[in-house]
Amino acid sequence: MRKPILAGNWKMYKNAAETTAFCEKLAPMIADAARAEIVICPPFVNLSDAVAATRGTCIEIGAQDVFWLTEGAYTGEVSAPMLAAVGCRWVIVGHSERRQYFHETDETVLKKTVAALDAGLKPIVCVGERLEEREAGATESVLGVQFEDGIAPLEAEQFARIAIAYEPVWAIGTGKTATPEIAADAHRYLRGRMVQKFGTDLGEACRILYGGSVKPDSVKALMAQAEIDGALVGGASLDPASFAAIVNF
Repeated sequence: MRKPILAGNWKMYKNAAETTAFCEKLAPMIADAARAEIVICPPFVNLSDAVAATRGTCIEIGAQDVFWLTEGAYTGEVSAPMLAAVGCRWVIVGHSERRQYFHETDETVLKKTVAALDAGLKPIVCVGERLEEREAGATESVLGVQFEDGIAPLEAEQFARIAIAYEPVWAIGTGKTATPEIAADAHRYLRGRMVQKFGTDLGEACRILYGGSVKPDSVKALMAQAEIDGALVGGASLDPASFAAIVNF
């Protein structure tokens, strides 16, 4: 049985004081949530505060991005060893906004994933199609390329340590939501590709999160799908009560 992951991606929201206050409010609300792994991903500048505020709780901290080299003259970038040193355990790689606004490619997603793994971090690797690709019936071909170029080159031992997040880009911040069945179909296709590449045991063990505008009122139906192993939550993770409701679905 795959243990769910419920991860909150705060994007570019909250300062240090707000981060500490959020974590202090959330922790008692989800103290009994042993059935899932709980992850919060604040902005880089708040990672230390989040780690300190969640120490001794069931909450683990992740970063929203990472660079693929360990050090060097790369102004503005943050390396995986730096994230590990500050107390991060997870990192989001290849989020649709990184792909859209910062022109990340499957090649850079792969490099970042390997760098994160080398530093002992657990990557949540994001894949997903845009609205025009969905409407053109190209969902599976898009996911297939993203998997083939961004995930399949991993060694089996590396693949065993990642999670994948399926983000239908057309359902993020648009008010549109993929039905649980639509999401499950995409997850099923991805799992088929994983089994084909890495074998049944590893393919069936990999956790696939859904990341398309998950809300407290939609999470139960999504999680009822056998192929959905958790959620990468955006806006609904910014409020402790809202995120707690998702964790305690």
